Amino acid sequence: MSKIHRLIFLLLFISCSFSTFFGQIQKIKPDVVSKFEADVDDFIGFDSFGYGYDIKNNVFRKVKGSEIFEYKNVSLGNISKVDIQNPLKMVLYYEDFNSVVLLDNQLNKMTEINFSQNSIPIIAGAIGMSTQNQLWIFNTLNQQIGLFDYLKNEYKTVSIPLTESIKYYQTDFNTFYWIDKKNNWFSCDIFGKISSLGNVPDFDKIEIISPQKYIYSKANLLFFKDISKVNTAKDFEIEILEKTFNKFYYKDQILSIFTAKEIANYKIVTP
Repeated sequence: MSKIHRLIFLLLFISCSFSTFFGQIQKIKPDVVSKFEADVDDFIGFDSFGYGYDIKNNVFRKVKGSEIFEYKNVSLGNISKVDIQNPLKMVLYYEDFNSVVLLDNQLNKMTEINFSQNSIPIIAGAIGMSTQNQLWIFNTLNQQIGLFDYLKNEYKTVSIPLTESIKYYQTDFNTFYWIDKKNNWFSCDIFGKISSLGNVPDFDKIEIISPQKYIYSKANLLFFKDISKVNTAKDFEIEILEKTFNKFYYKDQILSIFTAKEIANYKIVTP
């Protein structure tokens, strides 16, 4: 074989290798549903009734068209976390004052709780709405997950102490999810049963959809993963128009992308 033939063969081999490699990267192409300007500091998400939630100048807002509700509490400092799972009973967490405020659907204050005044010492490192008038709490004093009944003002620990610090957490009514600093993913149910859900890729931001599915971002690229398909589990890149973004939010097959200037909503069908 001549040198020219060898060179041609080598170039063909490299070309085929690259084609095979890139052909394995599957992509999801969502459809743009809507876009609108958003002059806010933080976008929280949407509820099932079409209301959007955001924070501007440390004021929590609920917006739909010209309809705007607002809540602010300057005495508790900055809002650290918002839980809108139940739009009739929302949770605002003020970490600096170790306190939460529960709001009704018009953002009227229903309850304010200062965990520093509780009979059982609690420093809340994580907060979320749970079932039966309870809040999820990660108590940093004992590194354990617990449930706080805000009607009875009672707290109970449900988990064993965690051995690694929490990098990210997310809750639903029945489950406390967290990812530790080694990117190990776990869940804890309301009875204290802890399950290992595997290891997630390195991420900048992440949102858990279910115990098997999540969306994550890395270097302004967005990916979807379904670990339930053990033999075919892979990352799917979600192709969005935005080159950079501050945050994303997923609910009911709508993917919202929050940038410095606008919110774009995509209809997404996951594999």
